[in-house]
Amino acid sequence: MKILHLDSNHKILEQKLADAGFKNHHDYTSNKEQIEKVIGQYDGLVVRSRFPIDKQFLEQCSNLKCIGRVGAGLENIDLKVAEELGIACFNAPEGNRNAVGEHALGMLLSLFNKLNKADQEVRQGIWNREGNRGLELDGKTVGIIGYGNMGKAFAKKLRGFDCSVLCHDIKDGVGDENATQVSLSELQSRADVLSLHTPQTPETIGMISTAFISGFARPFYLINTARGSAVVTEDLVTAMENGKVLGAGLDVLEYEKSSFESLFRTRMPDRQESDIPKALNKLMQMENVILSPHVAGWTVESKFKLAEVIADKMIHHLNS
Repeated sequence: MKILHLDSNHKILEQKLADAGFKNHHDYTSNKEQIEKVIGQYDGLVVRSRFPIDKQFLEQCSNLKCIGRVGAGLENIDLKVAEELGIACFNAPEGNRNAVGEHALGMLLSLFNKLNKADQEVRQGIWNREGNRGLELDGKTVGIIGYGNMGKAFAKKLRGFDCSVLCHDIKDGVGDENATQVSLSELQSRADVLSLHTPQTPETIGMISTAFISGFARPFYLINTARGSAVVTEDLVTAMENGKVLGAGLDVLEYEKSSFESLFRTRMPDRQESDIPKALNKLMQMENVILSPHVAGWTVESKFKLAEVIADKMIHHLNS
């Protein structure tokens, strides 16, 4: 059987596939239309986020048995069409959940202790101790929306702090020793911190809006290491300006391209500041905002683990 790799990954992925008797082929440069002409030759496909695996593409996959996405989400694959065509699709949230949990915790502690602001001030010779007085996580209530692999990993990291952890999920019975499952209204009534760990679905797109934020009993901090589409940036900026949101740690942004490899959805090589959406420009000027380029799950260790998980899932499926 032949496996086509559209993106480079840790060598353990190809090594495990080769050891299992599969032939690895690579094409890291051809466009979607070019790949469509040859994809019928392959039994397996390994992707990250180069281009969407849509209906048109999948209909050319006459021999394809499975797709492995080296990442946590599958929104760049038309899962309904894949299922209709009998193509199994695998992701690897087990591979980067620990990385995401650590990143979310790092963002939260940095916000509470104003580390980014303090760092920049000291570099400018400003020694403002009172202006950088921090908060402690002990005694606070952290609310987690989405309690799958990522949410559970973050809750596990919080075990070392004397704080309360609540979780909300569309599935019942997911709470555990690290988080108590509650209704959304209870989470909103109690949380000092909100951390998002949801996949991108029609229900989560634009979820963090003015109406949603207004449902919280008190001002809170927001951490988003999930998908940028979950947060309406303009509404978040307004909430931060009026004090309903006290600070935000955002690893993902509403304006990312669907490939997650670039900030903006359109290609603008000569992009000027005036091209940047007004809400994003405001967000970037705020001292109580921490931004990172969609790297919460992007560690040296997770690169290995993601590739290993996908290899194991594909081998199991292709040999069954």
